[in-house]
Formats: sequence, C-alpha cells, structure tokens
Amino acid sequence: MLTALVVLTTLSAEPQTIKLGSLAPRESPWGQVLRVWAKAVKEKTQGQVALDFYWNATQGDEAAQMGKVKSGQLDGAVVTAVGLGSIDHDVNVLQIPGLIQDWATLDKVREGLKTHFDDSFHKAGIELVGWGDVGIDYLFSKGFAIHLPADLKGKKPWVWREDPVIPPFFQSAASGVVLVPTGVPEALPELTTGNANVMVTSALAAEQLQWSSRLDNVNLIVTSPNVGGIVISQAALAKLKPEHKAIVLDTGRFACKALSDRIRGEDAQALERIKKRMAVVEPTEAEKAEWAKVFKATREKLVKGTFKPELVKKVEELIAK
Repeated sequence: MLTALVVLTTLSAEPQTIKLGSLAPRESPWGQVLRVWAKAVKEKTQGQVALDFYWNATQGDEAAQMGKVKSGQLDGAVVTAVGLGSIDHDVNVLQIPGLIQDWATLDKVREGLKTHFDDSFHKAGIELVGWGDVGIDYLFSKGFAIHLPADLKGKKPWVWREDPVIPPFFQSAASGVVLVPTGVPEALPELTTGNANVMVTSALAAEQLQWSSRLDNVNLIVTSPNVGGIVISQAALAKLKPEHKAIVLDTGRFACKALSDRIRGEDAQALERIKKRMAVVEPTEAEKAEWAKVFKATREKLVKGTFKPELVKKVEELIAK
C-alpha cells in the first residue's frame, strides 16, 4: 500500500521545468532537434523533468535571454556566439572573419579551447551543455552584386547590435558603409523597407528567418562559421535530483551533437536552394586576394581592442596544426 502511494505521488507530482529561450522557430531544424531532446528528458525521468522552450525570440533577443538566465527568469537558452559571448567574450574569436573557413577547422579549434571555455562558463555559474552550429556565413545583398570589398561603399549592412566582429569587417571593407545595428527580430523589417541591403549570415538562417525572401545576391566567399550552443544555469541544475541532472546533461550533449550534424547538412542544402534563386558570385583568385586583405585588416583591428593577442595567436596555432 505504501509503495503504491509513493508511486502515485511521484506520478501525480508536477514536473520540474527547465525553461529555455531560443530565437529559432518551433518547426525549424533547430526546433525539431530540441523537441526530440525534450521528449528524451521526459521519458528518461519518467515525466519528472520537463524542458519548456520559448521559441521565436518570445523572451527577447539573445542579450535579453542571457540577462534572464543570469537573473533566474530563464533557466537556460539556445543561443549563437552573440549569446555565448555575453558569458565569455572570447567565444566570438571563433567567428573572426576569414580566420576559420570550414567545420573541420572549427571542431579542431573548439576542442583546443575546451578547457578555457568550460572554466569560464563554470566561473559564471553556467553549464555549457554543448555546441550547436548555425551554418557557414556568406555575404548576401539586395539589388546589387558584391564582387570586391569596394562594392560595399555606401551600402547599408544589417549587423547584430551585440556582434563584436562583423561591424569591423564591414568598416574595413570600404568607406561610406552605413551600419544598421539592431536585434535579430528587427532584421526582417529593416530588409523589407530597404533600410538595410547587405548582411552576413548562413543560408539556413536566411531561409528560416525569412531573410532570403528579401535578398537576391550571394557572394560565396566564406566569412566564418556561425556558431552557437546550449547553456543552462548551474542554479537551475542544482534544483534537480543528481540522476535527473545527469540525464538532462547527457541527453543535452547528445542533442548538441545531433544538432550540429543536422544543421551542417541542412545548411549545405539551403545554400544549394539559394544558389538556384539568387545571383551567385563565385570569387576569382584575384577577388579572394582582395577579401584576404580585408580579413587581415579586420583581425588587426580586433586584436588591438576586442581580443587578447595571445588568444588569437592560440587559435592561429590550432588552425595550423
């Protein structure tokens, strides 16, 4: 009788809920993987722990979401490097334009910096559950093609307000560039009105956030990988039973691996779709050389004030291995 009562009490108790913010739409590839993660947590904890996602930036932009994680209004978030950078600014070194050109190199660099990032997030009271990528970033534009950096003169690039690396890239590319810094939810209106006519983003993100419907040109020079990850506050995890905390983290790491694998494949597919409906610039060797100069100038700017020179040197050494 007592055993039955304990079981009944366990089954009827309200689950402990982990609330996570996200910019991603619920039905996006990110949303689909995250909902599988939520299902796994529910099943493995027998309904005692629930993951509750807030989709489509309903909890604000990533800066707002991470602010809520720090204050306890949210337990965690699924964010890009901009959100992760609010915990450890050094995460953004992975997205310095022209530095990392492919996924294999990104994986190598992240593994080399694993201890650095794990320590910095732990000191902030945050668990970096795992990495989850967004895609490979290219230059997109509306109404004109971009062949050379000089083609950006007088243009109006949208930039994520909190992004420390892309604004210096555009400023290094050409004179007279007019940056349009906003949050992600405001990007589509800015493109729609023509107030912004250039952006750096991945093909998959452009499709999922409807930006591609307002763009008609893409330059296939790789700017950088667009990275992200899943974070949960240690305070929220501490409220769980040890076995439930282990389940959330173990399944979360599995979800991050599945997310990266899927997103990388879907981003490549999205780029092929975009190439069929947009004008495509395949940069020549001479054009690549001009962009390399911009990448170098951007890196020099970032080393002078944004990142410690030894950190950038460490990344360069990892790339060279």
